[in-house]
Amino acid sequence: MDAAAATVGVEEEFLLADPETGAPAAKNVEVAHTAAELGIDLQLELTRCQVETSTGVHTDSAELAKELRDLRCGVAACAEKNGALLLAVAIPPTVPNKFPVTDTPRYQRIAESFGMLAHEQGLCGCHVHVAVPDRDTALQVSNFLRPWLPLLLALTANSAIYRGADTGFASWRSILWRRWPSAGPPPYFESARDYDAMVAIMLSSGSILDKKMVYWDVRPSSTFPTVEIRVSDVPATTEETVLLATLVRAAVLTARMSLAQHRSAPEVSAEMLRAAYWKAARTGLDGDLLDPMCGRIVPARDLIAELVDYVGPALDELGDRRLVTDSLTAVLARGNGAMRQLNAFRQRREVGDVVAELASATLAGCRSTPRATAT
Repeated sequence: MDAAAATVGVEEEFLLADPETGAPAAKNVEVAHTAAELGIDLQLELTRCQVETSTGVHTDSAELAKELRDLRCGVAACAEKNGALLLAVAIPPTVPNKFPVTDTPRYQRIAESFGMLAHEQGLCGCHVHVAVPDRDTALQVSNFLRPWLPLLLALTANSAIYRGADTGFASWRSILWRRWPSAGPPPYFESARDYDAMVAIMLSSGSILDKKMVYWDVRPSSTFPTVEIRVSDVPATTEETVLLATLVRAAVLTARMSLAQHRSAPEVSAEMLRAAYWKAARTGLDGDLLDPMCGRIVPARDLIAELVDYVGPALDELGDRRLVTDSLTAVLARGNGAMRQLNAFRQRREVGDVVAELASATLAGCRSTPRATAT
């Protein structure tokens, strides 16, 4: 199998915040306009407090890392020009005044149909796209990825502080996100026909308004010839985003190798995945996780090591084993976004410290870092 054909691209969602208070800032239209003048294409998200970047298609992790850093640097500068601070955080750590919905026909229709689910959104994730030859392959790959989704969530957890308080969860975004009727892990699908039948039911019932609202954490992309993995919080740093993308790419390659050998994915039950998701959202990297393939409780670090072993041959083929090993060592030593937030918050119980830590992490490795002064 040609590993170079499994190209990868990444979408990152960011929060726009007030530099003085850390509160969500409804300035996505202004920031996107400034970015467009610089040749940066930003997507407007459901609320006016969010923007989304999209990388190009990559075969090299180092090039992906460079583009992610450049995008964060560029968008942060655009935000600063409009009196906002760019934060790679999955939920606002401060008390939001409101989450005004972006004024587009589709987003206004979602707001009208889903009420407070839309108005209390403000959630930022990270989506990794890996190229596959067709939709049936995407769905078969999805079946192989399902058992690893909770671990990927734990690895990237970055939403521990919300409304100025410790939520008790590493990924509170994950808990809030699953209120949407199409969110969470997908069912085990035998074929594209089964997938399309389920989507048709959701459309006819009104639980989704269009196919873009299929929010499952792994799905065939509705836009690109890719399988899209969207389980994670937006990582605090570009290093963690590249780590996530590299592991996902290797997992997709591993799944395709299994398919080529006519092996089937394990049929993990929805109930087991639900329990594993809750555990991952609760503890993140700082504790034990539930292995949904066998129901055992295992330290997060040990389960990460098992994932690396599982995708090891693919990492070797991609030339990315050293990158993954070094990045994991750094993340486990320093902590992911949730651990950074909690360490900052627990010193003085000041949410401004959390905002400052997030602002620094967002642009780690960039040329300049806009400063937060939230109090």
